[in-house]
Amino acid sequence: MVERLDLTFHALADPTRRGMLASLKQGEKSIGELARPHAMSFAGASKHVQVLERAGLISRRKVGRAQICRIEAAPLAEADRWLRQWAAFWSDRLDRLETAIADGKA
Repeated sequence: MVERLDLTFHALADPTRRGMLASLKQGEKSIGELARPHAMSFAGASKHVQVLERAGLISRRKVGRAQICRIEAAPLAEADRWLRQWAAFWSDRLDRLETAIADGKA
């Protein structure tokens, strides 16, 4: 699972790839359509798509000459579960700090 999380967070670290994923929330798109808002070549967009695909965040299929991409949610759900454990950790810490402040101990 850690390796998959590493791939997911690596893929999400780039704003262009996050933009591509956001675009795919609206539905399937070709690589050319994903490239257009980022003013990049097909080759450049294809490299980003490969990173997203390696992380399992998207899948693609060929329709004629076009490669159609769609979002795959499972890796995002895994990342969300991992992040939620840290949200609970920090929430607990902040609750204790709030109690200490209220008790005049901080």
